[in-house]
Amino acid sequence: MKYSRGLVFNIVIPIVAILVIGGAIFGGQAISEARVSNDVQQALSAELGSAGLVEVQYLQEVNHGYGICGLYKQASSDQGYASFFYDKVNDRVTLDVNSSRFKTNCGLSAIC
Repeated sequence: MKYSRGLVFNIVIPIVAILVIGGAIFGGQAISEARVSNDVQQALSAELGSAGLVEVQYLQEVNHGYGICGLYKQASSDQGYASFFYDKVNDRVTLDVNSSRFKTNCGLSAIC
């Protein structure tokens, strides 16, 4: 069966273009998320003064994408997860949940 040129130009090429563009967009998002997670882990390790692995969970962007709230745990620790706030602009981690910086960005009123 021979395909007509109109079919190729009107259907196949636009579908392939949409798939390529969609892959580029969503692939870029996945790479960006992995990079942010890695930056958060490195900042937490530096703040805690440990060279060990730090696990992060439930990362949530706050303050219009300028900060991240979440939970962290040192991989070698038997203790549970603790909360943190990461400021993307200043590359600064706040571990004190009673501080004004944490309450302003990660408190219940800031999320709702």
